[in-house]
Amino acid sequence: MSVEYLGHVIDSEGLHTAPSKVKAIVDAPAPSNVSQLRSFLGLVNYYGRFIPQLATLLKPLHELLCESRPWKWSQECETTFSKTKAALADKRVLTHFDPSLPIQLACDASPYGVGAVVSHIMSTGEERPIAFASRTLSKTETKYPQIEKEALSIIFGIKKFHTYLFGRKFTLLTDHRPLTSIFGSHTGVPSMAASRLQRWALLLGAHNYEIKYRRSEAHGNADGLSRLPLPDQPREQGQKIFYFKMVENAPITAHQIKQETKGDYTLSKLLTCILKGQDLSTLNALPDVQPYLSRGKELSVTAGCLMWGMRVIIPQRLRKPILDELHLGHCGIVRMKELDRSYFWWPGLDRDIEEKANSCSSCQGLRNMPSPAPLHPWEWPASPWQRVHLDFAGPVEGVMVLVAVDAHSKWPEITVMPDITSEKTIQTLREMFARFGLPEQIVTDNGPSFVSQEMEEFLKGNGIKHLLSSPYHPSTNGLAERMVQTLKHALKASKSEAPFKQRLYTFLLKYRNTPHATTGMSPADLFLKRQLRTRLDLLRPATTQMRVNDKQHDQVKQRAKRAKDREFFSGDAVLARNYSTTEKWVPATILQKTGPVSYKVCTRDHQTWRRHVEQLLPSIPVEEAGSTETSEEPSFSELIQSQPGIPPDSTVSIPADAVVPRLPEVALGDEHTSAVRRNPLRSRKPPDRLNL
Repeated sequence: MSVEYLGHVIDSEGLHTAPSKVKAIVDAPAPSNVSQLRSFLGLVNYYGRFIPQLATLLKPLHELLCESRPWKWSQECETTFSKTKAALADKRVLTHFDPSLPIQLACDASPYGVGAVVSHIMSTGEERPIAFASRTLSKTETKYPQIEKEALSIIFGIKKFHTYLFGRKFTLLTDHRPLTSIFGSHTGVPSMAASRLQRWALLLGAHNYEIKYRRSEAHGNADGLSRLPLPDQPREQGQKIFYFKMVENAPITAHQIKQETKGDYTLSKLLTCILKGQDLSTLNALPDVQPYLSRGKELSVTAGCLMWGMRVIIPQRLRKPILDELHLGHCGIVRMKELDRSYFWWPGLDRDIEEKANSCSSCQGLRNMPSPAPLHPWEWPASPWQRVHLDFAGPVEGVMVLVAVDAHSKWPEITVMPDITSEKTIQTLREMFARFGLPEQIVTDNGPSFVSQEMEEFLKGNGIKHLLSSPYHPSTNGLAERMVQTLKHALKASKSEAPFKQRLYTFLLKYRNTPHATTGMSPADLFLKRQLRTRLDLLRPATTQMRVNDKQHDQVKQRAKRAKDREFFSGDAVLARNYSTTEKWVPATILQKTGPVSYKVCTRDHQTWRRHVEQLLPSIPVEEAGSTETSEEPSFSELIQSQPGIPPDSTVSIPADAVVPRLPEVALGDEHTSAVRRNPLRSRKPPDRLNL
């Protein structure tokens, strides 16, 4: 059995061209002008799904449609005209689409067109086409390189046969081998690929396919075709055709309700009881009769229809079309219920209305977001820097910033980013982790910088667990999102007060030192265990008492063991360390004590130096020349070499007017003087004039 429908013959084998239409094309005379040529091409292209290589076949005829080209029916056009008729007369059959069979899409491109064919692989291994599709290239597309034309044919085929391919796995065939690497599922898109190819690769990523290369000799099904509209053709007289048409449901009338009420077992019994005035309680044994019996005193009969008040009771068979009529215009549940209360009723009507509205795919696709779900807080970290929330903010005044917030202390870290690539983001995180250590977890959104392979390898290599928020649900990473909003508000409010970075660092200092609404403590207290010093601390009076903790006492005792205290007074003769000439030590006189262990001295050439006590040696004047007294004291060189810090066997030059040092004497007395080594000249009255 076969049926002819819209110029096609449909039978169990598949889809055929209608013989009457093909005969009209085969018997058509050669066109004599552009208008007749368009009519012929329109009829041929209507059957374009049956004819492979149609663009190549019709190219000479398409060129005659150009307005800039004069009409000239050449021998080439006549040959093309004859070949087109022969191709259409071929008894080619298109198979029916079967979801259980494997499906494949073959695509090809020519210099002036692209085309595709979708086909089934039968159980015998035979390839049976389902449909052909094609179109000509635009003026811009004809300038594409060949690889992009071949890719364009794939995109054209995917879009054309979207209803066949989406949601199921299929095989994609191409005769251009480089595309198997660019669009292959096992390799990424090459970074050097053209931007157009990268965009098309993203489009193909929504489909489940396996791309294969097939040589051009075996790729004849795919063609570069162009589709033109087909004008309606009159049907031949005497031809028997079955028409499939969408018949709109006629409105339900009271007459139909009356007839269906008589055919409904329960309603017919109710109708009879009400008309005869019988007691409705005798119908207790009927199925599903209780809703009617509970309204027994309100039931009536009007024109053969059962009524509940002013509402018609609808029989079972008419309820579905009534619901379709009620939902016409895609009214919501509330509006549908308001309408039905004025016209009709049946048991469980409200439930049926809700099911009807909820089962409408169009209404479901346009529903608003549901009410917010109960808040599910993150688990509170036990220690600082255990879980860190990250997000990018910006552009803020022309720059991007990386925001990191510690979940335990709410301590924020904000870094200005030159760009937000994965490489720069990883570099910034390395610096941050070098200061505070590696966290156990980080929480981010699904931005490209956070979900890249480089980022995953970096986090995995450092033992950090990466938690991603749900797509398009920023509240999952609410801690970072809230910080971004707070930062933007603060920077916007202070935009005219100072440069960007100064305002940023001021905001960070204030925020870190301010108690947080969630914890009741400042981020600095929880993160650093101390408050940060700010300019507000200047308001507090200074504390005069100095407290020295146990560690400071230990440090003082340890230094006292390995050091010997020395003290000089104004006018004392000393040897000062010289760093300007080859002479290592030069005589000098103490002028002033400038600190606990620092002095100001005057040298013999009247230069004023500042020296630490460790850079000074005590000394006394040399005995006058010609003295016959002998001294058992060591020589000047031996004395210097015996001092701490002086290397042994060092050569020391003694100036002519130098003073001979003596070993310091320790005055043993009370607690204060026993620890001080004094120069024997200390008690001597300083001379009125210094001979330097």
